[in-house]
Amino acid sequence: MGGLIGKMIADATQRPARELAAALVVLPLVAGGEALFLAPSENVVLTVVEVDAPPEIVWKHVVGFPELTNQPAWYFAWGIACPLRATIEGQGIGATRFCEFTTGTFVEPITAWEHPSRLAFDVTRQPPALIELSPYRHVHPPHFSGYLTSKRGEFRLTELPGGRTRLEGRTWYTFAMYPEPYWTLWSDMLIHRIHGRVLEHIKQLSEAPANGGPS
Repeated sequence: MGGLIGKMIADATQRPARELAAALVVLPLVAGGEALFLAPSENVVLTVVEVDAPPEIVWKHVVGFPELTNQPAWYFAWGIACPLRATIEGQGIGATRFCEFTTGTFVEPITAWEHPSRLAFDVTRQPPALIELSPYRHVHPPHFSGYLTSKRGEFRLTELPGGRTRLEGRTWYTFAMYPEPYWTLWSDMLIHRIHGRVLEHIKQLSEAPANGGPS
């Protein structure tokens, strides 16, 4: 579609050949210079839900949660990493949380364990953010590697009146594609949707009477 629109513009404007030659020389220099001299900034995405259960109940589902059974939104079927489940080995600072996605597993060493109000972790290994849509198997395009990098994450639980909980999920990440303000519009939105899927799952588990939620 972009190619067709570009051709229509080119046919309509009929710019001189020397302008095309200048663009061919200048544009690669501009693109390369941006990547060389601009370090990717760190971005943070915050998502919030309110849970009809006290922090003590919500906490145990934050630390680890079973398989998400709700049907994922349609855009996850296009290859975007979709959360599946989370497990943890150990307790307290130094434990390791494993958050499994459709594209692989995030490895998250725990850096803060403030039961039942705050769980924070670094990300030491992460799977691809996307899977290439292709008729060929095992496609590994370079633009999916090393560009969107999750740095760390955090859950905060704040007690609300009436035995309820404000549950916050945060992810800090960098995105080394330029222009960065354009690409982070999309990455912020998608990370927010991933947060929402996980937080809504935690909310459902916490509010279920069988799991200790309100009857």
